[in-house]
Amino acid sequence: MTGMNKIFEEYEKRRKKIVEMGGSKAVEKQKSRGKMTARERIEYFFDSDTFMERWPFMKHRTTAFSLDKRDIPAEGVVTGYGKVDGRYIAVAAEDYTSLAGTFGEGHGKKFSWALDFAKENRMPFVGMNDSGGARLQEGMDTLEAYGWCFRSQILASGIIPQIALLMGPCLGGQAYHPIMQDFLIQCKNTGFMGIAGPAFVKTQVGEEISLEELSGYRAHAVKSGQTHVVVENDEEALDRARELLSFFPSNNGQKPPRIKTEDNPERVVLDLESLVPVDPHKAYDMHEIIAKIIDDGYFFETLGLYARNIITGFARFNGRPAGIVANQPSWLAGCIDIDAADKAARFIRFCDLFNIPLISLQDCPGYRIGSEADWNGMLRHGAKLLYAWADATVPLISILMRKSYAGAHYGMLDKSIGADFVFAWPNARVTIVGASTAASVIFAKEIRDAQNPEEIKAKRVKEYEELYENPYRGAERGYIDDIILPRETRKYINRALDLLADKEVTRPWRKYSNINL
Repeated sequence: MTGMNKIFEEYEKRRKKIVEMGGSKAVEKQKSRGKMTARERIEYFFDSDTFMERWPFMKHRTTAFSLDKRDIPAEGVVTGYGKVDGRYIAVAAEDYTSLAGTFGEGHGKKFSWALDFAKENRMPFVGMNDSGGARLQEGMDTLEAYGWCFRSQILASGIIPQIALLMGPCLGGQAYHPIMQDFLIQCKNTGFMGIAGPAFVKTQVGEEISLEELSGYRAHAVKSGQTHVVVENDEEALDRARELLSFFPSNNGQKPPRIKTEDNPERVVLDLESLVPVDPHKAYDMHEIIAKIIDDGYFFETLGLYARNIITGFARFNGRPAGIVANQPSWLAGCIDIDAADKAARFIRFCDLFNIPLISLQDCPGYRIGSEADWNGMLRHGAKLLYAWADATVPLISILMRKSYAGAHYGMLDKSIGADFVFAWPNARVTIVGASTAASVIFAKEIRDAQNPEEIKAKRVKEYEELYENPYRGAERGYIDDIILPRETRKYINRALDLLADKEVTRPWRKYSNINL
């Protein structure tokens, strides 16, 4: 055997050890839990034979607590880049088979470098989270490594899209990784996320709680509003990530990718005129409206199980990706509460960062009122929507479908807050407050002193309705661009998007707005 052959043999031995990850027993255990390995996830996710691994030979340098005797292939995380549907994507996939994918200095360096590489080369980043948490044996090195990773994520934010896949445990400081990315997809039975695990919670605060209840999908998709999409398994998580990426540009300097569609952009939708009840108090499902006006009825909803009084998600109009923000009259009458405001504001800001036009479908009685709402910061949270809309420079189109009252009028996008186009249906009720409320304030004394208060109240309510509670006053003042038939909604949206395709906005320099966080 020549000297070079020996070198090659040694190389192959080292490479094989890395690719085998934690070994056959650890791999078998991983699969018995219904999970793919890190390398299987990467192979499934990327276009065939396009993935290039980076830093596979990274190795920790800790000798404390016998860690120098432990082999941790690739430092428990596979990093690199490849193509997804022909576009380059960077990835960091944690390997639970290698010392439980624990996060130490080398692991953190690789994760951070992958993010920096993605930012510098202007490609989206996907994190596949599956880790036992901090590698405590490395002490301060682990602590500092988290900071590198957080800073890299934050500095890449708004430059490249970031998607987190929660495919295994992700507890402690580790949990900030998925939270700080733009969208989080959680596996229903295997993905867990929390600031601390059940054992630590019991030790520190005395609360006994299961991992599923504390950190499972219901905790974050329904209660905390931190999980955008829930899936059954790894394969579905990876499929959904690919779908989501298809709506996004590779970076903030590009427009989102447009695709061909056979769905006529001028298509008339007769069904719309029977789906929305004229009675403003009757509920209906806004999802049905959305499905009728978008390309091929395909809607990718985000945070669908959280703050269900407002709907957010992605669709296409004549092949163009667009973000949709819509009230949901079948849930809390579609009013905007604290959670709904937070949900919509962050979605709007993401779309604006990545040049994705926004469509608002408005049927809202107003912001949530009362002592509970006020004391919990309804004004502060509600203001986030105003900041998001006013800061946005992408095409902004608002459809006033039915109710558009008070703060919700601009909280859901109107002309004054920055809409490029505002179209109203003939049945829209657009005014400062509903007629009944207005009459009870303006004519309170007259109604109270009348011989027949109910008759006078009904008369004044009708007068106010006829004068103000309609779309025509707004159209007369130029606050509404046109009043359109519901059936023509898709056509008007597509024509507006055509007109706004090259929209540019120039504003005075500033770092960023001081949004009410």
